[in-house]
Amino acid sequence: MATMAHYEKPRVDWVDYAKGFCIIMVVMMHSTLGVELAAGKESWLHYFVAFAKPFRMPDFFLISGLFLARVIDRNWRDYLDKKVVHFLYFYVLWVTIQFAFKAPAFLAQGGVVEVARQFGLAFLEPFGTLWFIYILPVFFVVTKLFKRVPPLAIFVLAAALEIAPIHTGWIMIDEFAARFVYFFAGYWLAGPIFRFAAGVQKDPWLAVLALGVWAFANDLMVVRGYSEMPVLSLLLGFAGAAAVVALAALLAKVNWLSLLRYAGENSIVVYLAFFLPMAATRAVLLKTGIVPDLGSVALIVTAAGVILPLILHAVVRGTRFDFLFVRPAGFHLSRAPKAPLQAAE
Repeated sequence: MATMAHYEKPRVDWVDYAKGFCIIMVVMMHSTLGVELAAGKESWLHYFVAFAKPFRMPDFFLISGLFLARVIDRNWRDYLDKKVVHFLYFYVLWVTIQFAFKAPAFLAQGGVVEVARQFGLAFLEPFGTLWFIYILPVFFVVTKLFKRVPPLAIFVLAAALEIAPIHTGWIMIDEFAARFVYFFAGYWLAGPIFRFAAGVQKDPWLAVLALGVWAFANDLMVVRGYSEMPVLSLLLGFAGAAAVVALAALLAKVNWLSLLRYAGENSIVVYLAFFLPMAATRAVLLKTGIVPDLGSVALIVTAAGVILPLILHAVVRGTRFDFLFVRPAGFHLSRAPKAPLQAAE
C-alpha cells in the first residue's frame, strides 16, 4: 500500500487492459442473457458468459481497489468528493436517463404512482445495470473508516461474508457480502499484484502455461456446477482475477488490442451508457431476423454496447453535453478542475 501511495504514473497499460476485459465481459453477459430471454433459447455465446461468471465481477472490484492507497489518507472532504460525490453524480444522472426510457412501462403497470415509487426505489436499491457505481462509494467509505483495523482481520471477515453466502434479496447487502473481499484485496495487496504483473511480463511463457491450466480448471468447475460452492467460489474468483491480470500484462507487453485498452481506460463510460445501444440493437436484430444465428446476434449486440458509448463519449467531449461523462465544477465539494470519469482512481 505504501508503494501504491507514491505511484504517480497517470495510466498503467495492463490495468486498462484488465478493465477492458472486465467491461466487455459485463456487457456480454447483459447482452447475451437479454437476447436469450427475448428469443426464448440459449445461444453458443452463453458458454462464454458462464465461463466468465466466477471471476467477471471479482476482477472488476479488485482492479477498482488498486489505486485507493493514493488517496485514502486525504481529509474526509476531499476523499468524499473524489470517492462518493463523484460516483453519486453519475449515478443520479444516468438513473434519470435510464428511467426516462423505462418509465412508460411503469406507467402502464401502475400509473404515476408506480413511476414515482420505482424512481424513489432506485435511490434505496441500485437501478438496473448501475449497481456497480452505486456500491463503489460504499466500499470506499467502509475501507477508510476501518483503515486502522489490521487489514488481515478485515480480509478474513470479508472472505467469511463471501463464503457464507448471504442471500437476502437486497442487492446492496448481498453484493457487499459477495464483492467487498475482492475490492479490499485490490487495495491491501496492490503492491504484490503489481509485482505479479511485472513477473508475468518477465516470464511470459510460464504465464501462458499457467493460464492454460487455469482455463481448464475454471471450465471444469463451471461445467460440473461447482463454481458457486462456498470457498470454491472465493478461490475461483481470485484465481480468475489473477488470470485476467496475467493476460492483461501479456497484452500490455506486446501492445496488442489497443481498442481493448481504450475500452478499459473508459470502462465506466461504457458501463454507464451501454444499456441503450444494447437494447436498441437487440430489438432491431431480433425483429428483422437479418442475422439468423442467435449467438452472432448476441455478439453484435455486445459490440454495439461497447463501441457506441465510446463513440458517444468522443462526440460529446468538449461540448455542452460534456456533463454526461465529466462532473461539472458545481458538483464538487471543493473547487477542482473538471476530470473525466475514472474507475480505479
